[in-house]
Amino acid sequence: RNADILLSLELIRTMASLTLGRVSSAVSRRAAARTAAGREFSTMLSISEEFPGLPSTTPTAAKASSASVTALSNGLTVVTEDASSTSTISLTYPGAGSSGESASEAGAALANKCLAFKSGSGLSSVVILRNIEDDGATPFVTAGRKGVTVGFTAAPDKAVRLVPLLATDCSFEKWDVRDAKKFAATEVGLANSDAQLTLTDQIYAAAYGAQSPMGRPYYTDGATTDSIISFRERTYTLNGAVLAATGVSDHESFVRAVEEGFSEANAEAPAEAPSSGYMGGEARLSAPSTGFAHVALAFEGPASSPLINVLKHCLALSSAEGVSAFSAPGLIGVYGGAASAGGSPVADALFSA
Repeated sequence: RNADILLSLELIRTMASLTLGRVSSAVSRRAAARTAAGREFSTMLSISEEFPGLPSTTPTAAKASSASVTALSNGLTVVTEDASSTSTISLTYPGAGSSGESASEAGAALANKCLAFKSGSGLSSVVILRNIEDDGATPFVTAGRKGVTVGFTAAPDKAVRLVPLLATDCSFEKWDVRDAKKFAATEVGLANSDAQLTLTDQIYAAAYGAQSPMGRPYYTDGATTDSIISFRERTYTLNGAVLAATGVSDHESFVRAVEEGFSEANAEAPAEAPSSGYMGGEARLSAPSTGFAHVALAFEGPASSPLINVLKHCLALSSAEGVSAFSAPGLIGVYGGAASAGGSPVADALFSA
């Protein structure tokens, strides 16, 4: 009888073990099936096992930008910051805007803008642009009444090599000058058909006088070759210019590279720019074919950019619907527009802003 009892207990243990094994196996199969279904075409390996060498999906911690400033002996100011993932390098000549033109140089600022990245310092236009494009950089140039800025955006490891191309000594090849004059004439045509740009010219004419350096239109063509050359030689100088760069981790090394790359660039003392005093006034331009009235009311603005931005924001908050605040170099004001028949209510709305 004892033997029968022992046999029965052994049988029960065996059956329980088999049952637990089948349950465990079923659970494992169901879990594997769910994993396979979730992964679909993937194997049941971890991501690191299946795709070795993947970069970390956890982004690097953001850091605050740190700015560094160095004034070089040639008068150039170098400003860098180290937080950007790309490098934008810009060289600003503050005296090379149209407000620096003499009466005989009208249109020279625009023509010289169109000569950016053209032949100079023994390099042709093709070589200059090919070097920029081969490094994946994007060149740009902006200009106006208050200076000109030339620059490019590139990967940080490519930027330093391209910096000297920003300050090449233009050789004024006849084909480059010819093309620059054509491009300038095209820009003037486009500006004359743009109501906003035309209104801006009228604002400056009223504020400073139509014949003053600040009051004359920036978009002017017809500059002579001699005036283009004389304007560039006088205003495109490193003395007083600002070189700004983003994504520069080693400021001192960058400054040394700039000193070496700009060693032969023009660094003469800039000539005194023609002065323009704020007068205030009114300017009108009749364009009945447009059927629309553009009206602006402007005031002399502070020299501080942060302050002028604050004032612009205050004007925007206090302005009625349909009235916009704006700022331009030396000016701040409000703008509105309506069908020609409704011009008077727009003027009233500007005065109440």
